Amino acid sequence: MIRECSNHGYYADDHLCPACNSEGKFIMRTGERDSLGRRLALVLRHAPEKFDLEMDINGWIDVKDIIKKFKGSDERRYHWLRPHHFRAISETDKKGRYEVRGNMMRATYAHTVEIELDLPTDNIPDALYYPCSPDECDNLLELGLSPSGRSHVHLSANIRSAAEAGHVHHTLPTLLEVDTARMVAAGDTIWHAGVTVYLADNVPASYISVVPNDHPEYELARVHWDEEE
Repeated sequence: MIRECSNHGYYADDHLCPACNSEGKFIMRTGERDSLGRRLALVLRHAPEKFDLEMDINGWIDVKDIIKKFKGSDERRYHWLRPHHFRAISETDKKGRYEVRGNMMRATYAHTVEIELDLPTDNIPDALYYPCSPDECDNLLELGLSPSGRSHVHLSANIRSAAEAGHVHHTLPTLLEVDTARMVAAGDTIWHAGVTVYLADNVPASYISVVPNDHPEYELARVHWDEEE
Protein backbone atom coordinates (compact mmCIF):
# COMPACT_ATOMS: atom_id res chain seq x y z
CA MET A 1 0.00 0.00 0.00
CA ILE A 2 0.96 3.65 -0.20
CA ARG A 3 0.31 6.19 2.56
CA GLU A 4 1.19 9.85 2.99
CA CYS A 5 2.79 11.41 6.06
CA SER A 6 1.88 15.08 6.51
CA ASN A 7 5.52 15.83 7.39
CA HIS A 8 7.55 13.42 5.25
CA GLY A 9 5.47 12.68 2.18
CA TYR A 10 4.57 9.39 0.55
CA TYR A 11 5.83 6.01 1.78
CA ALA A 12 5.04 2.42 0.84
CA ASP A 13 4.46 -1.01 2.36
CA ASP A 14 3.99 0.08 5.97
CA HIS A 15 1.24 1.61 8.11
CA LEU A 16 3.70 3.90 9.89
CA CYS A 17 5.94 6.55 8.42
CA PRO A 18 9.55 5.29 8.49
CA ALA A 19 10.80 8.78 9.39
CA CYS A 20 8.54 9.69 12.33
CA ASN A 21 6.57 6.51 13.10
CA SER A 22 3.20 8.23 12.70
CA GLU A 23 0.32 6.66 10.78
CA GLY A 24 -0.08 8.36 7.45
CA LYS A 25 -3.14 9.01 5.32
CA PHE A 26 -4.19 6.08 3.12
CA ILE A 27 -3.51 6.67 -0.61
CA MET A 28 -3.94 3.32 -2.36
CA ARG A 29 -3.87 -0.42 -1.81
CA THR A 30 -0.99 -2.63 -2.98
CA GLY A 31 -3.15 -4.24 -5.66
CA GLU A 32 -4.21 -0.84 -6.98
CA ARG A 33 -0.60 0.34 -7.06
CA ASP A 34 0.59 -2.77 -8.91
CA SER A 35 -2.28 -2.68 -11.41
CA LEU A 36 -1.73 1.01 -12.12
CA GLY A 37 2.03 0.47 -12.36
CA ARG A 38 1.65 -2.22 -15.02
CA ARG A 39 -0.61 0.01 -17.09
CA LEU A 40 1.74 2.97 -16.70
CA ALA A 41 4.65 0.85 -17.90
CA LEU A 42 2.73 0.01 -21.06
CA VAL A 43 1.78 3.64 -21.71
CA LEU A 44 5.00 5.40 -20.72
CA ARG A 45 7.53 2.89 -22.04
CA HIS A 46 6.02 0.99 -24.92
CA ALA A 47 2.66 1.88 -26.44
CA PRO A 48 0.99 5.21 -25.63
CA GLU A 49 -1.01 4.80 -28.83
CA LYS A 50 -2.95 1.90 -27.29
CA PHE A 51 -4.73 4.51 -25.17
CA ASP A 52 -4.62 7.20 -27.85
CA LEU A 53 -2.21 9.26 -25.73
CA GLU A 54 0.26 11.80 -27.08
CA MET A 55 3.87 11.51 -25.90
CA ASP A 56 6.33 14.34 -26.52
CA ILE A 57 9.85 13.88 -27.84
CA ASN A 58 11.27 13.45 -24.31
CA GLY A 59 8.74 10.83 -23.22
CA TRP A 60 6.34 13.08 -21.26
CA ILE A 61 2.56 12.56 -21.21
CA ASP A 62 -0.01 14.81 -19.50
CA VAL A 63 -1.30 13.18 -16.30
CA LYS A 64 -4.80 14.56 -16.87
CA ASP A 65 -4.92 12.80 -20.24
CA ILE A 66 -3.77 9.51 -18.70
CA ILE A 67 -6.49 9.72 -16.05
CA LYS A 68 -9.12 10.43 -18.68
CA LYS A 69 -8.08 7.48 -20.84
CA PHE A 70 -7.70 5.04 -17.93
CA LYS A 71 -11.12 5.93 -16.59
CA GLY A 72 -12.60 5.72 -20.05
CA SER A 73 -11.28 2.20 -20.54
CA ASP A 74 -12.28 0.93 -17.08
CA GLU A 75 -14.32 3.40 -15.02
CA ARG A 76 -15.14 0.88 -12.31
CA ARG A 77 -11.50 0.01 -11.69
CA TYR A 78 -10.12 3.55 -11.84
CA HIS A 79 -12.96 5.76 -10.60
CA TRP A 80 -10.76 6.86 -7.66
CA LEU A 81 -7.79 7.96 -9.77
CA ARG A 82 -6.45 11.49 -9.20
CA PRO A 83 -3.18 13.28 -10.15
CA HIS A 84 -1.64 12.79 -6.69
CA HIS A 85 -1.78 9.00 -7.14
CA PHE A 86 0.78 9.28 -9.95
CA ARG A 87 3.11 11.35 -7.80
CA ALA A 88 2.74 8.80 -5.01
CA ILE A 89 3.77 5.96 -7.30
CA SER A 90 6.71 7.95 -8.67
CA GLU A 91 8.03 9.01 -5.26
CA THR A 92 7.77 5.56 -3.66
CA ASP A 93 9.22 3.54 -6.53
CA LYS A 94 12.55 2.21 -5.23
CA LYS A 95 14.04 1.90 -8.71
CA GLY A 96 13.12 5.42 -9.78
CA ARG A 97 11.21 4.16 -12.82
CA TYR A 98 8.96 7.21 -13.12
CA GLU A 99 9.29 10.97 -12.96
CA VAL A 100 6.57 13.58 -12.42
CA ARG A 101 7.05 17.28 -13.18
CA GLY A 102 4.03 19.47 -12.72
CA ASN A 103 1.19 17.86 -14.68
CA MET A 104 3.49 15.68 -16.78
CA MET A 105 4.78 12.14 -16.18
CA ARG A 106 7.29 9.89 -17.93
CA ALA A 107 9.21 6.67 -17.50
CA THR A 108 12.93 7.21 -16.89
CA TYR A 109 14.14 4.05 -18.67
CA ALA A 110 13.20 0.75 -20.37
CA HIS A 111 11.58 2.42 -23.37
CA THR A 112 10.94 0.57 -26.57
CA VAL A 113 9.54 3.72 -28.18
CA GLU A 114 12.10 6.14 -29.57
CA ILE A 115 12.56 9.26 -27.44
CA GLU A 116 15.24 11.91 -27.02
CA LEU A 117 16.67 11.70 -23.52
CA ASP A 118 17.13 14.84 -21.46
CA LEU A 119 18.31 12.97 -18.37
CA PRO A 120 21.36 13.94 -16.28
CA THR A 121 24.75 13.12 -17.82
CA ASP A 122 27.04 14.34 -15.04
CA ASN A 123 28.61 12.42 -12.13
CA ILE A 124 28.67 9.14 -14.04
CA PRO A 125 30.48 6.36 -12.10
CA ASP A 126 33.83 5.21 -13.49
CA ALA A 127 32.44 1.69 -13.99
CA LEU A 128 28.98 0.31 -14.66
CA TYR A 129 27.77 -3.26 -15.05
CA TYR A 130 25.74 -5.40 -17.43
CA PRO A 131 24.38 -8.93 -16.81
CA CYS A 132 24.21 -11.49 -19.59
CA SER A 133 23.85 -15.18 -20.27
CA PRO A 134 27.15 -17.08 -19.97
CA ASP A 135 26.49 -18.37 -23.49
CA GLU A 136 26.43 -14.90 -25.04
CA CYS A 137 29.40 -13.49 -23.12
CA ASP A 138 32.03 -14.19 -25.80
CA ASN A 139 29.91 -12.56 -28.51
CA LEU A 140 29.41 -9.43 -26.40
CA LEU A 141 33.12 -9.20 -25.65
CA GLU A 142 33.75 -9.26 -29.39
CA LEU A 143 30.86 -7.15 -30.67
CA GLY A 144 30.01 -4.86 -27.74
CA LEU A 145 26.61 -4.02 -26.29
CA SER A 146 23.66 -2.74 -28.30
CA PRO A 147 19.99 -2.26 -27.37
CA SER A 148 18.01 -5.48 -27.45
CA GLY A 149 14.32 -4.71 -27.82
CA ARG A 150 14.81 -1.37 -26.05
CA SER A 151 15.86 2.06 -27.21
CA HIS A 152 19.09 2.07 -25.14
CA VAL A 153 21.56 -0.23 -23.44
CA HIS A 154 20.71 -0.46 -19.73
CA LEU A 155 23.63 -0.52 -17.29
CA SER A 156 23.61 -1.02 -13.52
CA ALA A 157 25.34 1.19 -10.98
CA ASN A 158 26.91 -1.66 -9.05
CA ILE A 159 27.59 -5.39 -9.13
CA ARG A 160 24.71 -6.25 -6.83
CA SER A 161 22.12 -4.44 -8.96
CA ALA A 162 23.44 -6.06 -12.13
CA ALA A 163 23.42 -9.48 -10.46
CA GLU A 164 19.80 -9.09 -9.35
CA ALA A 165 18.74 -7.93 -12.81
CA GLY A 166 20.52 -10.85 -14.44
CA HIS A 167 19.21 -13.43 -11.99
CA VAL A 168 15.68 -12.71 -13.18
CA HIS A 169 16.58 -14.42 -16.46
CA HIS A 170 19.61 -16.62 -15.69
CA THR A 171 20.51 -18.96 -12.83
CA LEU A 172 24.07 -17.63 -12.73
CA PRO A 173 24.44 -14.60 -15.00
CA THR A 174 27.80 -13.46 -16.24
CA LEU A 175 28.51 -9.86 -15.25
CA LEU A 176 30.34 -7.49 -17.55
CA GLU A 177 32.12 -4.36 -16.35
CA VAL A 178 31.99 -1.28 -18.56
CA ASP A 179 34.81 1.24 -18.31
CA THR A 180 32.56 4.28 -18.38
CA ALA A 181 35.36 6.63 -17.38
CA ARG A 182 37.07 5.93 -20.72
CA MET A 183 33.76 6.08 -22.59
CA VAL A 184 32.95 9.53 -21.25
CA ALA A 185 36.52 10.73 -21.88
CA ALA A 186 36.15 9.57 -25.49
CA GLY A 187 32.99 11.66 -25.90
CA ASP A 188 30.30 9.00 -25.45
CA THR A 189 27.15 10.06 -23.58
CA ILE A 190 25.78 8.10 -20.64
CA TRP A 191 22.54 9.11 -18.95
CA HIS A 192 21.49 8.56 -15.34
CA ALA A 193 17.92 7.24 -15.44
CA GLY A 194 16.58 5.32 -12.42
CA VAL A 195 18.18 5.06 -8.98
CA THR A 196 20.72 2.44 -10.10
CA VAL A 197 20.09 2.50 -13.86
CA TYR A 198 22.19 4.21 -16.53
CA LEU A 199 21.64 4.32 -20.29
CA ALA A 200 23.92 4.35 -23.31
CA ASP A 201 23.28 4.24 -27.05
CA ASN A 202 25.76 1.35 -27.28
CA VAL A 203 28.98 0.15 -25.66
CA PRO A 204 32.00 -0.71 -27.85
CA ALA A 205 33.73 -4.00 -27.01
CA SER A 206 36.99 -2.22 -26.12
CA TYR A 207 35.39 -0.90 -22.91
CA ILE A 208 34.09 -4.26 -21.66
CA SER A 209 35.64 -6.84 -19.33
CA VAL A 210 34.28 -9.79 -17.34
CA VAL A 211 33.64 -9.67 -13.59
CA PRO A 212 34.97 -12.94 -12.09
CA ASN A 213 32.32 -15.13 -10.46
CA ASP A 214 34.45 -15.20 -7.31
CA HIS A 215 34.49 -11.40 -7.03
CA PRO A 216 33.60 -10.66 -3.36
CA GLU A 217 30.70 -8.36 -4.25
CA TYR A 218 29.24 -10.90 -6.66
CA GLU A 219 29.58 -13.70 -4.13
CA LEU A 220 27.80 -11.55 -1.54
CA ALA A 221 24.99 -10.79 -3.99
CA ARG A 222 24.45 -14.52 -4.55
CA VAL A 223 24.16 -15.49 -0.88
CA HIS A 224 20.36 -15.24 -0.71
CA TRP A 225 19.99 -17.01 -4.08
CA ASP A 226 21.31 -20.18 -2.43
CA GLU A 227 18.91 -19.64 0.47
CA GLU A 228 15.97 -19.35 -1.96
CA GLU A 229 16.88 -22.66 -3.58
